[in-house]
Amino acid sequence: MTGIGHNKGPSLEPGAGWRRYAWKRARQSLMKEAVPLEIVRLRMRRAKELGLAYPQYASILRGTGRDVTAFLFTCDGLGLRLRRRLEMPQPVRDKLGGLIRTDLLALAPEGEVPEEFRAELEDVSGLRFAAAGVAAPTGWRASAEAVRSVLGPLKLAGDAVVLIGENEAAGLVVAGKLAGHLQREAYFGET
Repeated sequence: MTGIGHNKGPSLEPGAGWRRYAWKRARQSLMKEAVPLEIVRLRMRRAKELGLAYPQYASILRGTGRDVTAFLFTCDGLGLRLRRRLEMPQPVRDKLGGLIRTDLLALAPEGEVPEEFRAELEDVSGLRFAAAGVAAPTGWRASAEAVRSVLGPLKLAGDAVVLIGENEAAGLVVAGKLAGHLQREAYFGET
């Protein structure tokens, strides 16, 4: 049986105080700071304004540290059917019409003139799209330039813009340094 002091007391090795301090700081840094309830309510309200679920909005906010100021849509992301004339599903039109304090941007399909596409898109949807550009089919540099051509004139930061589109467009997020990518179904639901 061991007696008093069986754990041999505090370490007497050099640097023990520093190690204790470092471990204490590391433990504190791992603890998440509690966000005040009012801030959570504001963020939930902003997520609703953007038409996002709170977990989606929170992950974008955590990843970039910035609020979402715009959504960049591909044709697939909007569910556009290109025939002789554009057609936009009514649920998509309704959701976009309900967005508050955010710009709508679009990437035109290859072979389309961006400004003409934007005008036709505004005509079909009844909404104002701030800008349009051509989606680059391949290449890292071309993709980055395509995103910059849309964001540049509006002076929008890439990390404040979310791309809505199919998986093929996800490469634009990295090339354009965008905040994130959401699947069409995740943002609009089944349309």
